[in-house]
Amino acid sequence: MVPINVNIQEILHITPQLLKMPSKHVWYSYDEDADVLYLNFKKPSRADDSEITDDNVIIRYEKGEVVGITILNASQRSNLF
Repeated sequence: MVPINVNIQEILHITPQLLKMPSKHVWYSYDEDADVLYLNFKKPSRADDSEITDDNVIIRYEKGEVVGITILNASQRSNLF
């Protein structure tokens, strides 16, 4: 088993923002090579439409409902909290 370092203080810091998410269930994954963070609000999600914002965030829709977002250049984002 590979040990995982967990910074409890960082998790506690983002807890208020997590509670404001549009869904009570959020799945995420991070592709370090591509520097892309994927957030999914529905599993499985089968997006049938998407749009990209001016700040390089892709919003994914399924039947008009937001089912996920993809954040490009994730590691370069400033800490907004």
